[in-house]
Amino acid sequence: MSEAIQGAPADVATGAEVSARRGRALNPSLIIGGGIVLAIVALALISYVWTPYQPMRVLPTEPYQTPNAEHWLGTDKLRRDVFTQILVGARTTLFVGLVAVGVATLVGVPIGILAAMSPGWLGQLVMRSNDVLLAFPALLLAIMFAALYGGSTRVAMIAIGIATIPAFARITRSGALGVMSSEYVVAARAAGRSPLAIAWRHVLPNVAGLIIVQASVSFAIAILAEAALAYLGLGTPTGQASWGRMLYEAQTTLRSAPHLAVIPGAAIALSVLAFNLFGDGLRDWLDPKLEDR
Repeated sequence: MSEAIQGAPADVATGAEVSARRGRALNPSLIIGGGIVLAIVALALISYVWTPYQPMRVLPTEPYQTPNAEHWLGTDKLRRDVFTQILVGARTTLFVGLVAVGVATLVGVPIGILAAMSPGWLGQLVMRSNDVLLAFPALLLAIMFAALYGGSTRVAMIAIGIATIPAFARITRSGALGVMSSEYVVAARAAGRSPLAIAWRHVLPNVAGLIIVQASVSFAIAILAEAALAYLGLGTPTGQASWGRMLYEAQTTLRSAPHLAVIPGAAIALSVLAFNLFGDGLRDWLDPKLEDR
């Protein structure tokens, strides 16, 4: 009897929300952002099976070529194909974002749930420790890690992931506090369910939407951070394709070959815009309260 009481409200509420979401039309932000994100993912996947040339291959052709039939986006100062580097750079960008957001999610979400379900003093202690970490941005952490371990893609991913943990912890705690005051959680406690079971069965499913939206927004932040770190020489090293590295190498040719900076810059800007649009659209679609606003 107690199992039915504690499980029914959550299941019914979840089913009603799912039905409401299916009945609402997808908003333009979600469609446009999701479409661009899928295109970027497709480019990254294509680079695993096909590229016009080897990414770092020096071609027997003229440097600084503008886009033409043979080289769709031209060649850089080292006579490498720019389109090939854009394809492989998309792979690097998405990989860094996935790892960074994955680290932040795996660490930040449990911290947020722990802070919401702990007694007052313990929850405050956890969040104050989280606020201390919030004072260290990704660039500063990357500089510190690079001084200790050297600049690399791995260091950039870890630094961005650690710097993003506080955002996930705060948003998870905020959603979990609302869930903890609900009737079905009170019923679950009265039935003798353990805190771990309540967190897994009731809290985590109800804050999953918030976590997904935060992940999409954090992905955009990770793209910008990776590009900035590569530009500063603290991220993807020389010899590997990266949009930030391409910008760094093109800064000396802004007058003679501006397309070498415009192309990777446009790729970074479009990717950040796509993930932000996708996150905003996903937030509006997942939250029924925003439908009438």
